[in-house]
Amino acid sequence: MANYTYNLEKQHAKGKLHAIERIAALCDKDSFHEIYSRASHQCTSFGMAGKEIPYDGVITGFGKINGRKVAVYAQDFTVQGGSLGKVHGQKIAELIDKAIEARCPVIGINDSGGARIQEGIDALCGYGELFYQNVRASGSVPQISIIAGPCAGGAVYSPGITDFIFAVDKISQLFITGPKVVKSVLSMDITSEELGGASIHSEKSGVAHFRCDTEQDCYEKVKRLLDYIPHYYGEKIIADAKFKFDKKKVNEIASVLPEESKKGYDIRKVIDCVVDDDSFFEVMAEFAAMSVVGFAKIEGKPVGIVANNPAVWGGLMNCDASDKIARFVRYCDSFGIPLVSFVDVPGFLPGPDEEQKGIIRHGAKVIYAYSEATVPKVTVITRKAYGGAYIAMCSKHLGADFVYAWPKSEIAVMGAEGALEILYAKQMKDPSQAAFVAEKSEEYRQTVMNPKIAAAHDYISEIIEPGQTREYVASSLEFLENKAQAGVPAKKHGNIPL
Repeated sequence: MANYTYNLEKQHAKGKLHAIERIAALCDKDSFHEIYSRASHQCTSFGMAGKEIPYDGVITGFGKINGRKVAVYAQDFTVQGGSLGKVHGQKIAELIDKAIEARCPVIGINDSGGARIQEGIDALCGYGELFYQNVRASGSVPQISIIAGPCAGGAVYSPGITDFIFAVDKISQLFITGPKVVKSVLSMDITSEELGGASIHSEKSGVAHFRCDTEQDCYEKVKRLLDYIPHYYGEKIIADAKFKFDKKKVNEIASVLPEESKKGYDIRKVIDCVVDDDSFFEVMAEFAAMSVVGFAKIEGKPVGIVANNPAVWGGLMNCDASDKIARFVRYCDSFGIPLVSFVDVPGFLPGPDEEQKGIIRHGAKVIYAYSEATVPKVTVITRKAYGGAYIAMCSKHLGADFVYAWPKSEIAVMGAEGALEILYAKQMKDPSQAAFVAEKSEEYRQTVMNPKIAAAHDYISEIIEPGQTREYVASSLEFLENKAQAGVPAKKHGNIPL
């Protein structure tokens, strides 16, 4: 490290750690080595001539986390407000470029007042070069952003490009324009926390993937995430031989589903009965809660979990849930992480609000992401799988390698009640036809919705008991471990419906 005096007290007074303390909390002890420490701004305007800005406001370097190499940068708000100028941006951009070559994750700790106004367009140049390297790194090495202070204006787009964003309560702030601009343009009084605090982006906007109570909690979660994901494209993950699985869960899983088919339940209970003990690490837990995504391990090997959650809105899919699922699926596919999908979905959320938000476009993202994914894909239908949502949730028709269904699952265009409303509308309104309606309802369930029908048509690989789920999923993933990528038509790349 360069011999600088760090202004720790200034950060501590705000309840925040200093950039150098943050790096120390994140990296293994004595493993961090700073680079570009003597880089200096070249600005001479507005009193900047001859002004010393240590390391140009950002500490960059490489170290180790859990014994594995990483590239790290941390903006220092005590130095020129952590503002980004040309050299500041170039330092980060060059670090990312080196991380691509070295094949290791990049972790950025953001705490900046934004573009350095004195440098004018040179500051924008710094941002542009940074964004360009973010895009180059995407899918090559993981990129993790920690928001440890203000992140405004152009500064938000670098985290927005990265794979995962960690926000810290009462510290993180992300917004395109701050409260002062909102006040002047919209005559609206709003605080930074209300505009772009951690809860806003973890619950409402979906920008943040993880919300943390404290900075230390944040750094521990980053370390945990790095234990699940490949550190570069093409890395073969070695199974953790120390995994545990409580065999009691083989029997417990059968009791998760309620007797009443319309009653909700938490899909996480099913997930926990299938994956290794205490291994599920949920991503975007507070956003679009009718869907659940995250990482887990099965027999010591990382997998990506995607599920509908009937505990919230019956597991219906809306625009936000579609975005959440599609992005996660594409991340897993980018880095070769197998996908396990648990399906209990009655359909896409109907109504003018969702239609006007573009549910067609957003729902299409899920179809695109699953169809595009070439990693091993195993799907388990636990209960309902209706209509377009059945297709979208990694059905065989979108390239699932194996689709398993529980005996009481229902696979159809729609549920029996909805179908009869169309097929026998008059009889449904006539009380005297109750017996006829009941008969037809049962006929529909047995001849259309029964999973045996889908299995007979080769759409279901096997109908399994709930207690067999882990066994079948684990065996399927082992069988698919060396799955070869299927041929694709000649093209540069597809056009996902963004």
